[in-house]
Amino acid sequence: MLRLRIIAPDRLVFEGEVESVTLPGTVGAFTVLNNHAPIITSLEKGRISYNGANGPGEVAVRSGFAEVKDNVLSVCVEL
Repeated sequence: MLRLRIIAPDRLVFEGEVESVTLPGTVGAFTVLNNHAPIITSLEKGRISYNGANGPGEVAVRSGFAEVKDNVLSVCVEL
């Protein structure tokens, strides 16, 4: 499983285990799965959608950055 952590300047938006996450990258949307290669990328306005243990979820964002490393996806966003 992939550990997802979405952080806004004022709060922790989501943290948990997920199967997949789709992010609005500045060069196009992309999906992160378990064992994804390390990456740091910027995000544009759009929606982060994920499939977790408790079902699907979605977060609308204005911009942000994402880092994938060792099955942990950390996302810093402006909501």
